Amino acid sequence: MDKKLAVLMFLFFLSFAFFSFVVVFNKPISQFTRAKEELSPSISRSRMIAWPFPIIPADGETKSTIHVFVVSETDRPLQGKVVTLTTTHGTLYETSATSDANGKATFSISAETPGIATLQAIVEPDVQLANQISLKFE
Repeated sequence: MDKKLAVLMFLFFLSFAFFSFVVVFNKPISQFTRAKEELSPSISRSRMIAWPFPIIPADGETKSTIHVFVVSETDRPLQGKVVTLTTTHGTLYETSATSDANGKATFSISAETPGIATLQAIVEPDVQLANQISLKFE
């Protein structure tokens, strides 16, 4: 038998066996070709947003809400990540929170004395986000 014909027959039967396997076990081909989902947070793509921003009354009652959005390198939201927030001034009402299905963890801060608060977020496992937020309490 010709060698080229033998190779073609081998490839045909190999392809037939693969597709038979897929049909028998009822699994989509994309399951075999899909890349693994990223579960580690991105240092540069994850973001912090505060409102009201950047000046808040220093009355001890007015709060600024900080949202930390935890995403992977492919901008997919990461659920269930513990986010810890630190500040240089003021009082945080929550020091840690778990990200929801949208990758969002929510915090609140207020201050009784004027000053500038610099906020930094750390996402488990010890990933410090690149951006910081500064809030001015007057």
